[in-house]
Amino acid sequence: MRCSKTIAEDIGATAIEAFWCGTSFLLASTVVQPPVASLSHIFGRRSALLASLTVFVAGSIMAALAKNIAVLLGGRTLQGLGSGGILALTYVIATDLASLRERGKWFGLISLNWAIGSILGPLIGGALVEVSWPWLFWINLPFCGIAYIAIPITMRIKRREEASVNAKLREFDWIGTIIFVGSLTSFLIPLSWGGIMYNWSSPRTVIPLTFGIMGLTSFGFRIKFCRKYSRCDPLLRPSLFTSLTALSAYFATVIHGITVWCLLYYVPLYHEVRGSSPITAGVAVMPFTGTVAPAAVIAGWVLVPIGMGLMLLLDDHTETYKWVLIYLTGGLGLGILYSAQAFAAQASASNSDLPFAASFYAFCRSLGQGIGVAVGGVTFQNEFRKQVEKSPEFASKANEWAKDASALVQILKKSPSSMQLMKETIIHGYIKGLRTVWLVLALLACIAFLVSLVFVKAKSLGRKFETEHTLDQADLKEKKDQRVSEVNA
Repeated sequence: MRCSKTIAEDIGATAIEAFWCGTSFLLASTVVQPPVASLSHIFGRRSALLASLTVFVAGSIMAALAKNIAVLLGGRTLQGLGSGGILALTYVIATDLASLRERGKWFGLISLNWAIGSILGPLIGGALVEVSWPWLFWINLPFCGIAYIAIPITMRIKRREEASVNAKLREFDWIGTIIFVGSLTSFLIPLSWGGIMYNWSSPRTVIPLTFGIMGLTSFGFRIKFCRKYSRCDPLLRPSLFTSLTALSAYFATVIHGITVWCLLYYVPLYHEVRGSSPITAGVAVMPFTGTVAPAAVIAGWVLVPIGMGLMLLLDDHTETYKWVLIYLTGGLGLGILYSAQAFAAQASASNSDLPFAASFYAFCRSLGQGIGVAVGGVTFQNEFRKQVEKSPEFASKANEWAKDASALVQILKKSPSSMQLMKETIIHGYIKGLRTVWLVLALLACIAFLVSLVFVKAKSLGRKFETEHTLDQADLKEKKDQRVSEVNA
């Protein structure tokens, strides 16, 4: 958030345009995941992953070289498209490489890498933005270069039954993909700007939101009857949604995404209001991200509501040891859910559906992050406005301040002591607004806990490992063993 503000000031963008720097990435990352996962079945995992990586690199270069907001938004959108493809394919490829019982090790590694990135990202970003913001994007390139070298060498995955690309393209659900991407975009954009750029009652919010809901409803009918009236494979297989365990896991994953995104956005804001530097605010997120891997054996949805509830105790004078312990409680719960939710969804899916279940899990988490923008924004702004309106001196500024409350952090830091009453009013509004966000997250976590407790059932992990995509090395070993058998015969 602080990075977006700094970049916007440097290139002469408005606060709303700065808001779209992050939102464009998130929206693009969400809508692209199911199509990329499906296309990987046609062109292969390695080709799809390299293509996603290339789009991400192009977006990083474009954003780093940006001199105006239009180019920057274009770069961030490309980054989102590439990032979404990489995220979805990471889980899909894991299903190709390991059996369901062994997959926990792979998901643990994925979670560990995510934790490392989430810890270092705010710290490095906070430091780089103080020096030169283009390095926020240039820093991606060396890691992408390593991936370009490693992927072709190490990832030799191919389909067991090679089919014509043209035949597979004819079976791809192009109409469903267009409906899905268009409808989801129409749904998420007004959720992102509602209450920030435009009021929730504004036609610019209501109309696209309505069209998005209608489009997603029609997409549901499309995937249900796709096979009946055409030869194409539906973008999302209906069999993914026949199990209550899977549906519960997907629902809880969306709640998980909402919770994580709100915390990553609003916890640094809380610490900046307390007067912390951007780097310190980034360090404060570590208890939520650094506990992902160690929490792999601890119950998740029991700890998350407790952790979110304890955050109601936070104020502008909370001692460091207290907020660290509170964050660790919620972080431990969120950590286990990264792997546990994926297992719940995949254990309920058939072998042929496992890659689709893995990619849909990743999509649900990103969807939750997109919805989290709306949930956190509306909750915080409404309560912040309500608290400012209680002050006779500043009630007239309540709507103005609420629309861009994050920008007030810089005003607080630069305000002279003579404006102490204004500072106290803003800080009070921040604390009350953030407490309301924590309360909403606690309630959502309780709902997810109850849904998981009632509907998620025990599933066996000992099924036979079957996949359409296998490593070339396995095929070579099989051919070698066959030749040895023929010689012995």
